[in-house]
Amino acid sequence: MHIDTLAYTNRLCRLPPAHKLGFALVLLAIAYVTSASIQLLILGWVSIWVVIYARVPALVYLRLLWLAAVFWLTSVPAIVLNAVGIVDRVTVQLDSWWGWQLGDYYLYVSQQGLVQAGELGVRMMATSACMYLILLTVPFVALLDIFRRWGCPTLLTELLFLMYRFIFILLDTARELWIAQNARGGYRTRRLWMHSLALLVGQLLRRTLVNYQQVSLSLAARGFNGEFQFWHSRAYQPSRRYSWEAAIGCTILITLAGWMHVIRVRSS
Repeated sequence: MHIDTLAYTNRLCRLPPAHKLGFALVLLAIAYVTSASIQLLILGWVSIWVVIYARVPALVYLRLLWLAAVFWLTSVPAIVLNAVGIVDRVTVQLDSWWGWQLGDYYLYVSQQGLVQAGELGVRMMATSACMYLILLTVPFVALLDIFRRWGCPTLLTELLFLMYRFIFILLDTARELWIAQNARGGYRTRRLWMHSLALLVGQLLRRTLVNYQQVSLSLAARGFNGEFQFWHSRAYQPSRRYSWEAAIGCTILITLAGWMHVIRVRSS
């Protein structure tokens, strides 16, 4: 809910959503195909847009980046750890940064794997920052309106809209049930905690189905014709300053990426 509130109240909320979405997608594409140095520049630049220009609290932004980093950390062991038979230990000595013998196998930390994990982490942080620029500055309803104007199937946008609405319904229902159970001491012991959690999940499913029926009845009562209409009461105002900065910055990043690619080709 805090993220949704920030999307409506940030300092960039008056900019056209299509401009912000297009800018973030261009940066996302650049971050996906360029090297780590360019990706670090993108991460820093997007952070300036989110924290300084949009005035999103830095703590909220850092928590979101840390959430993405946690998923990256879970994949690091699979990238850096390798195992070979003890007879093949000599063949991996150049790649082994540190290792130990376990029975008939040699488990080691791969230097190449460390490099790949580092490159993957930088790319992940840069691309996640681009996605957070969309998430924190563009309301979800405005995104659906843009998708529809760009030719996205109506069925898909309506499903996304309903899923987005029911996320808030689930959060509200779960919070109310948890407060009621906690007020009655439902989480005092481990056994009560498990029992209360099971009851919460069961009640959450039942109440969600009831809310779905209520939404269906309310739509039918209002003459729903099978298509949601998105209305915006806010007049968006393009900013020449932000537009020039975005265009010049993307041009510089693309130029740097091309120049570095030429250097790598010539050196190889």
